Amino acid sequence: MADRTLNASGLRCPMPLLKTKLELNGMSAGQQLEVIATDAGSARDIPAYIKLSAHELLSHTEDNGEYRFVIKCGG
Repeated sequence: MADRTLNASGLRCPMPLLKTKLELNGMSAGQQLEVIATDAGSARDIPAYIKLSAHELLSHTEDNGEYRFVIKCGG
């Protein structure tokens, strides 16, 4: 179960990624963030950002145009 949920549904690129970054900045290491987005660019942008960061992508699913990510906040 995620510690926080960010609903970025309806937001266009790059807002889901920017809001994800801001949310993670306010979290402690080890906490989990669930991100819900509807912008297809999120499926590319969020995992790419996580690879370059200290955070860990725990899961990424797509269902009917809704993208869900669970991210573990890094140190």
